[in-house]
Amino acid sequence: MRPSTLAKTAGAAFTAAAAGGLATTPVVESRWYRRLKKPGFQPPRWAFPVAWNILYSDIAVVSASTIDTLDERGDTEQARAYSRALAVNLVLNAGWSWVFFNRRMLGPAAALAGVLTLSSADLARRAGQVNAPAGAALAPYPLWCAFATALSTRIWQLNR
Repeated sequence: MRPSTLAKTAGAAFTAAAAGGLATTPVVESRWYRRLKKPGFQPPRWAFPVAWNILYSDIAVVSASTIDTLDERGDTEQARAYSRALAVNLVLNAGWSWVFFNRRMLGPAAALAGVLTLSSADLARRAGQVNAPAGAALAPYPLWCAFATALSTRIWQLNR
């Protein structure tokens, strides 16, 4: 994996994390968020930054490896397609925080989480087609997004 590719994918993941954090951080302490009814299966607050830091690192490394492998094989169009899918995924990822925390639109946030889950599964599938262990390494991402979809949906249901 080329350091320049890793720098690009890590930069993209960091940008998504930072954008999402801008929407999330001020609201997590807000009266609105504290008053939301939350399901019993919601993890403790500290679990979210831990999980997301691991996942963003995983996304960056697997994506860089996948893009470089495709480029080395001469499959530059597939490398571009993966890069576009990654960009869409990271926009969806950051966008969820803005829809849920900033706009306080719980139903649309639950739907967006579902779309993010599908996008994340697609990234893992694409990476797995290039390198099976890379796809397996990225598998926790759609699993976490599926959990986040269930959590987001339940919060919406409890707070209609």
